Amino acid sequence: MTDRLLPARTPSAVVPVASGADVRTGDGQRPARTVKAQARRRARRRGGSHVVAHLVLGVGALVMAFPFLWQIVMSLSTNAEVQSVTPVFWPAELQWSNYAEVFERLPFLDQLQNSVLITVIRTMAQILFCTLAGYAFARMRFRGRSVLLALVLSILMVPSQVYLLSQYQIVQGLGLLDSVGGLVLPGLFSAFGTYLMRTAFLSMPAELEEAARLDGANPFQIFWRVMLPLARPTISVLAITTVLWSWNELLWPLVVTTFSDRMPLSAGLATLIGDRTTDYPVVMAASLLAMAPVLLMFILLQRRVIDGLASSGLK
Repeated sequence: MTDRLLPARTPSAVVPVASGADVRTGDGQRPARTVKAQARRRARRRGGSHVVAHLVLGVGALVMAFPFLWQIVMSLSTNAEVQSVTPVFWPAELQWSNYAEVFERLPFLDQLQNSVLITVIRTMAQILFCTLAGYAFARMRFRGRSVLLALVLSILMVPSQVYLLSQYQIVQGLGLLDSVGGLVLPGLFSAFGTYLMRTAFLSMPAELEEAARLDGANPFQIFWRVMLPLARPTISVLAITTVLWSWNELLWPLVVTTFSDRMPLSAGLATLIGDRTTDYPVVMAASLLAMAPVLLMFILLQRRVIDGLASSGLK
């Protein structure tokens, strides 16, 4: 019986390795000690970058919020403290009476009701008319479409002050001065909203419309049941921009209305500015009260507002 020759095993040499060196074992894996050390170093680097990012964002947020905070301080100060050459960053005594004086100088509740009514009517009308017009320009073929679209978009190139006199004459001829109808009428339709909705409908795939047409849907059913639900983010953007524009509009209400109880809040605040003297704390308090409904709406609908702006590409 022959003896089998077995290869002799030689003990592996022990090689000293410096701490933290990138050495792999025989099977190609790194020692657990080295992997943990590298993970700790990466975590420290990430932690340092996060601290710097939070510091930069904190400073930016403070700069952005400082005018609003300063407005709150001014609304609780006296007129002498506001007009002081040396800035007074905190009043000696909080003047809560400034907010009560707003209701004495202005029919605030009537003006608030007018602003809400005008904003709601304009927003609903623009959503209706601009979505219909945008869908027609984007998906329907009719004679003179390009010329009509060019005429609508040309409105964006003309300042609104140019046709202010003609709008006033039309409203005056209709007998709508000093009324909600006269305030609402010029804002029922907008060229910007039409262009925005046309862009949204153009970006949708044509296969959806063709499939609905094969199923027997008419053009209105295609618009109402297929295209309009897909355009909800853009409709949200249109609603947000219309609310902000309508709530802050100043020139047209000053031209159309003369009675303070028929003005919206934007025009009512302008009447607090005197020719010679102005009570700035009362103006700041009235501005904060006028800002409160829109700010509350943004807080409640913050997620929808951000999603709508992000999906539409507006900045």
